[in-house]
Amino acid sequence: MAMRKLILASLALFSAGHVPAIAETTAPTEADAVFTDYVFSTGERLPELKIHYTTLGAPKRDASGNILNAIMILHGTGGTGHQFFQPQFAGELFGPGQVLDTSKYFIIMPDNVGHGKSSKPSDGLRMAFPKYDYSDMIASQHQLVTKTLGIKKLKLILGTSMGCMHAFMWGSRYPDAVENLAPFACLPVEIAGQNRMWRKLSMDAIRADPNWNDGNYTAPPMSGLRTAATLSLIAGANPLALQAQYPTRAAAEAYTNEAFDRVVTRNDANDIIYQLDSSRTYNPWPTLEAIKAPTLWINSADDFINPANYGITERAIKRMPNAKFILIPASADTKGHGTHTWAKFWRDDLAALLAQ
Repeated sequence: MAMRKLILASLALFSAGHVPAIAETTAPTEADAVFTDYVFSTGERLPELKIHYTTLGAPKRDASGNILNAIMILHGTGGTGHQFFQPQFAGELFGPGQVLDTSKYFIIMPDNVGHGKSSKPSDGLRMAFPKYDYSDMIASQHQLVTKTLGIKKLKLILGTSMGCMHAFMWGSRYPDAVENLAPFACLPVEIAGQNRMWRKLSMDAIRADPNWNDGNYTAPPMSGLRTAATLSLIAGANPLALQAQYPTRAAAEAYTNEAFDRVVTRNDANDIIYQLDSSRTYNPWPTLEAIKAPTLWINSADDFINPANYGITERAIKRMPNAKFILIPASADTKGHGTHTWAKFWRDDLAALLAQ
């Protein structure tokens, strides 16, 4: 079980989308929002854009009918809303008396464009699918919240990894639509440096595989997928924990073999390319001052994807007067980039944010 949890955490970018709902505290409801003749930021269109979502709890309304208790939780690259049913997240947050008690809050967990049961390249269009980016993702989230669910203002957006970046975008693009922000495991700057490099290397490896065939493959491009999984493993892991738990060559190699078996074909190759490339236009840096909502921003010191020594957080926090930044120290117990979904590290801080 310990190995399984570490694999799920360190490979969260690709594995989270298919984790079973093993820690449900209330019966979830699943549904689809369908937006017709949907226009993407590139000008490309889909006759129908489907956004799948899961909810927990029930809306509570004021005398005017406004929903007061809605919270949206946003997943990372390659994930789905259902990843938040893992016990290290749901078991710490959703139960009676816990921070996000589902008898108190109406919790919305969408599958973003290109992910899970929402519209994605592998549905049939493959590389002809519109070249969506993060702005398309948050626009469809906003339509889900406001048009489908009729929510004028969210109580909280909690976003992990890619969802963290979406939370920063929501804060500046829709400042009146959310009361509190909790972005976990990201930086509010353009995806550049090594962060863009490992993403590009993953995409290039898939495209270079002879089986890829410009996206029209009949069998998975396994060589490219193995390279992408390798880069994800390195990017998502906590090296201190890996050294402690797999201190010999044999143990380390057994771990990587098991990890590959679990995740290497869990996401379609074209979907992975789109998922990784969708961050290409992300850059909330110029608009940080527009974020007015109280913000709890948490990163972890062992995060390869968002290193703590860039000096970015120190400069950003000075421009966000309502924000609090916390850096979780690295330890043998933290989970690298995947620390964002282990609620024991930050649940008390989230409770303090909601208690303001």
